[in-house]
Amino acid sequence: MPAGIRVTVSFPRPPVCPIAALSARAGTTIDDVSTSASVDGDPVTEFLVDADAVPDDYERDPVFTYTDRHLYRVRHDADADCPCTCLGEFDTAVDRYHASDGDLQVVFHAREFDQVQAIVGELRERFDDVDIQRLVRAPTGTSARDTVFVDRGQLTDRQLEVLETAYDAGYFERPRGATAQELADDLGIAPSTFTEHLLAAQRKLLGDTLETDA
Repeated sequence: MPAGIRVTVSFPRPPVCPIAALSARAGTTIDDVSTSASVDGDPVTEFLVDADAVPDDYERDPVFTYTDRHLYRVRHDADADCPCTCLGEFDTAVDRYHASDGDLQVVFHAREFDQVQAIVGELRERFDDVDIQRLVRAPTGTSARDTVFVDRGQLTDRQLEVLETAYDAGYFERPRGATAQELADDLGIAPSTFTEHLLAAQRKLLGDTLETDA
């Protein structure tokens, strides 16, 4: 993995994205995608899709047909609000595209955190529903361990309150500084509700740390 930061973002049904649009119409997943710059500067995207899944009235013709898959080539308008076009403006390396049921997930590499902030800021300006799912710093030097950026924003206000209350009270220490019953009483909720919020928060944060879907 190249040095820098790997960022995973998702776009629920982006209004301008030929890959996501076809995944919705075809009811299939498209994840064999490559993007490059054309001679005149407009980005060009190529993607493979199962031939049997493509609707008969799909307006594009494949540029090549394999045994069971079609290869399509799409030339983007440089002014179009497409995630591919937006990322291309920052000259960042895209590692993976994944489109399913009209939603698009993109994994890209940034050189440093300042670049991540600039890209994320631009994405949020253009796409209201963009979700920054994961940030992972690539290992540097001789270290084989990743530094993981945990997205605390995925927690609900209540989950965050429960987690902070438990941590401040020493709930995760041994021996525990407080019981679930005591903390639930402090928060004015039932012990079962306290446990439910705490487990949900832990699962979400561990999902980021372990790079799994929480």
